[in-house]
Amino acid sequence: MTSTDTRVEAEDSGPSGYAAARLRLLQEGARSGPPRRTALADLTDDWLTGLFAAGSQGLRGVSLVAVGGYGRGELSPRSDLDLLLLHDGTESGAVAALADRLWYPVWDLGLDLDHSVRTPAEARKTAADDLKVQLGLLDARHIAGDLGLTAGLRTAVLADWRNQAPKRLPQLQELCAERAERQGELQYLLEPDLKEARGGLRDATALRAVAASWLADAPREGLAEARRRLLDVRDALHLATGRATDRLALQEQDQVAAELGLLDADTLLRQVYEAARVVSYASDVTWREVGRVLRSRAVRPRLRAMLGGGKPVAERSPLAEGVVEQDGEVGLARTARPERDPVLPLRAAAAAAQADLPISLHAVRRMAATARPLPTPWPAEAREQLVTLLGSGRPTIEVWEALEAEGLITRLLPDWERVRCRPQRNAVHIWTVDRHLIETAVRASELARRVGRPDLLLVAALLHDIGKGWPGDHSVAGEIIARDVAARIGFDRVDVAVLATLVRHHLLLIDTATRRDLEDPATVRSVAEAVGSQGTLELLHALTEADALATGPAAWSSWRGSLVADLVKRVSAVLAGDAPEEPEAPAPTAEMERLAIEAYRTGGPVLALRAQTEPVDSDAEPPTAPVDPEPLGVELLIAVPDQPGVLPSVAGVLAMHRLTVRTAELRALDLPDGVDGSVLLLNWRVAAEYGSLPQAARLRADLVRALDGSLDITARLAERDAAYPRRRGVVAPPARVTVAPAASRLATVIEVRAHDAPGLLHRIGRALETARVRVRSMHVSTLGANAVDAFYVTGTKGEPLPGEEAASVARAVEEALRG
Repeated sequence: MTSTDTRVEAEDSGPSGYAAARLRLLQEGARSGPPRRTALADLTDDWLTGLFAAGSQGLRGVSLVAVGGYGRGELSPRSDLDLLLLHDGTESGAVAALADRLWYPVWDLGLDLDHSVRTPAEARKTAADDLKVQLGLLDARHIAGDLGLTAGLRTAVLADWRNQAPKRLPQLQELCAERAERQGELQYLLEPDLKEARGGLRDATALRAVAASWLADAPREGLAEARRRLLDVRDALHLATGRATDRLALQEQDQVAAELGLLDADTLLRQVYEAARVVSYASDVTWREVGRVLRSRAVRPRLRAMLGGGKPVAERSPLAEGVVEQDGEVGLARTARPERDPVLPLRAAAAAAQADLPISLHAVRRMAATARPLPTPWPAEAREQLVTLLGSGRPTIEVWEALEAEGLITRLLPDWERVRCRPQRNAVHIWTVDRHLIETAVRASELARRVGRPDLLLVAALLHDIGKGWPGDHSVAGEIIARDVAARIGFDRVDVAVLATLVRHHLLLIDTATRRDLEDPATVRSVAEAVGSQGTLELLHALTEADALATGPAAWSSWRGSLVADLVKRVSAVLAGDAPEEPEAPAPTAEMERLAIEAYRTGGPVLALRAQTEPVDSDAEPPTAPVDPEPLGVELLIAVPDQPGVLPSVAGVLAMHRLTVRTAELRALDLPDGVDGSVLLLNWRVAAEYGSLPQAARLRADLVRALDGSLDITARLAERDAAYPRRRGVVAPPARVTVAPAASRLATVIEVRAHDAPGLLHRIGRALETARVRVRSMHVSTLGANAVDAFYVTGTKGEPLPGEEAASVARAVEEALRG
């Protein structure tokens, strides 16, 4: 059936015919995108025209007008209908009856309707009072009735908009900024709102309104295509969910991708991010132009009075060779020749970032169109300008995005294409891969004074995750790419090797510090061998901190920082020639001995809680304002007569009380001379998930019950888990348990990677208990929804496990977590 046949059926058959024709249209697999949206709008127009004709016989001075998205002819499958019944005010009673004849059939079909009944004067007054109404009327389109009435309103509304633009456009910009603050940036969100987030459909509509004001215009290259892509994704989302939603939730992304014929959800998100980036960049440029025009209008009359008439010429201030500042932007000097000066794009970008100014659209496009490619290797000036750009701090981001929008970044660094707009499906990361790399460089610029080679730090920050565009371990792939890029941009052989090492091992310090026993000499030696020199260690320390800070709030804390600093201190000593001593069991403190004796005397657990804080570094520069030490959690000391089941019991009780374990150590403590027996001492650091810490007496009471078997921890945790409704989302991958080779000569290291959940340590402890191994210590690391925990285990006599037995224990733990 053709489109014309469908429209005729809708006209002839009334509401049921329209519903059938609408359903048939939406099920046509061959038609999608703009053709389907236009056809759906035409179909709806014909149906409403029929309703209008049937209800308005003999009625004059009335018209039916589509506004908003429907006015633009862009109806998604579940879009609401924005309708205005316009009348001249002569027959208000008949108009009210006509409105009922129009609105009720729409509601009866279950369609969302945004409706109003107004005279032209009322419509203009409402628009003057409500900016959102005015924006909707800018897209007013005649459907039925008095065409002259509609045309008159359109003309008046557009004239009002243009006359009021100096006042209304700043209000519109403020609305856009407030919405962005609430909804975030579409180009970075894992579950974005296609309409409301910054760079979404609302912003694209705002750009149309700016253009309609004749005051400024958006850069048009790619904007229409970006808008079409976002609308196509919204259409597919409506069809996949059957709901009028703009939120691209995780659980619907695969289905939406399939609806659009895309490979997978990552491909879908990347296309959405690319479109959002175009809209966001166009918005930045447009609002900057609006501000420039409005400032010019405000200043020009005063200048004319001072200069006696004539158009003032904007002052041009030189910033660098071929680069000037003019009217609050960075542009090219009249003598600049991009076609002869391949370093000019980097020089202009560095100058703009250093001056904290945007690059003009004209300058970026001229350089993109005419600049010669840099030779290989780059000249020293080009490398220095790149380092200057990366070291400029927060202004680097806007300048980098301007270069990227016009394709200059991928021309300078071809490997950038693989990470551009690449999503990171990890709740810890708040940025796409490419934005994370720039954020890391920004953070690294703040740490540049801590290292002897800030240029290497900044370039390593830019490249550390460059391997995420390739299969396999991104650190391994990144090392290869970093070698190639470093050589291409002109670093010598020694510096290339350092950069490759930094990229290869950029996770080494944080992983080791949070997952390994720093008292074990094997741990420190392995890091020293990988790093190789004091200078590289210094750079890696700063890169680790910058990377974590640029990842998100969950990736760095004073606690993590203190662990990394401790590891760096130990590795530095090894690199200086001081061999780490074989560890000895630390002598128990007086408090530990007191608790142990009390536990032995009473035959039950004894515990103590003590708050910990981060010590203030006396060697650091004094802060500008008083800084309170940051709390690191609470030290929990528990002494228990040596018996089976201690680890799972303690972990389970802490989980019941919603306490998060950050570090944990468990060892047997011999009692003083004259006392026969031993006590297990647990020295753990814990923090409350929320609320205050439980009282020590309650913890002890539950621990007593857990150890004597009267408290079923597993059942209690299962009940609590069942009491909370499960949310749909991505299914977590299964747990993975491995034996870390050569991680320690004193124990076997079992590493557990699993989805973090209440009671995880309790389940692991039960599995290790069942395997009849002793836990010497454990190191807990939780990032977002992912837990990576390392357990140093020994046999019953305190020796490392043989290879086959260690592998068997790992398999048993993995099976227990999957069960």
